[in-house]
Amino acid sequence: MIKKVLIGLVSFIALAIVVIYFMTKPTLEEDGSYSPSSLALNLGTVSVTDFEDIKYTKYQGERSKILVIFTEDKNLEMKNGKQFSTGNHPVEALVPMLHLKNAGFDFEIVTPTGKPVVFEMWAFPNEDEHVKAIYKEYQSNFEQPKKLTDFITNSFENDSSYAAVFIPGGHGAMIGIPEDRNVAKALTWAHNNDLFTITLCHGPGSLLSTTLNNQKFLYEGYNMAVFPDAVDEMTPMIGYLPGHMKNGVSERLKNLGATIVNTESDETVCVDRKLITGASPLASNELGKLAVQTLLKELK
Repeated sequence: MIKKVLIGLVSFIALAIVVIYFMTKPTLEEDGSYSPSSLALNLGTVSVTDFEDIKYTKYQGERSKILVIFTEDKNLEMKNGKQFSTGNHPVEALVPMLHLKNAGFDFEIVTPTGKPVVFEMWAFPNEDEHVKAIYKEYQSNFEQPKKLTDFITNSFENDSSYAAVFIPGGHGAMIGIPEDRNVAKALTWAHNNDLFTITLCHGPGSLLSTTLNNQKFLYEGYNMAVFPDAVDEMTPMIGYLPGHMKNGVSERLKNLGATIVNTESDETVCVDRKLITGASPLASNELGKLAVQTLLKELK
């Protein structure tokens, strides 16, 4: 009898190990990249966001435009050589945009070279009617964005039309954006012209671009909320990432003189001078509300 029980227990444990293995195994895509495992998707994505449909008093002034810099790249290489299928996180992009749009702002959507915006579609909240609506409204702009280089050439002199630069998160914000001199020009333009910069999760990696060409870090001494490197180090355990990242975000910003105000990937948001930041996808709704409150207060 005991022998049968032990055999049954061993069989159950073996089955559980197999199930856990497959649930935590990243999903191989057609191009050879990996999207998150089924377990990671269950733990890290939602079908409906926590977006609050607030009726704001709409902004009526001339500074009604927001430059949104998206990534156009999909695959982020890990230390082990595997490619993570990424892009901009749809919740981190679209939920703040919903708040800003409801408050009377519109968007100039760009990518570095004008290629289509890449979203982490595996993270899209498919049952969220608000998110689906704004995605559909701007879908043609996502598919045919403007070039950041053209914006720099043609729009810098029209700074009186703009309120902010918004750089959404998602691991895709770490592909090329921190090394892009034109991103640095856009951020410096916003900083010098007293515009706001809004970003969250891995999006603050874009701020690293301001150190290119041996320039002093533009945000030294700033408080900011950023996705913690320590969390990224743990996510391969559940198959979110297919390996460990080559470079993190939070520690590099900290080493440059930023003060990171969060230690978890939570709802933390932060405003310091003209920089508005959020810690993770969980902060998307709070970031949108904070951005609207801050902009409307400043611009009225």
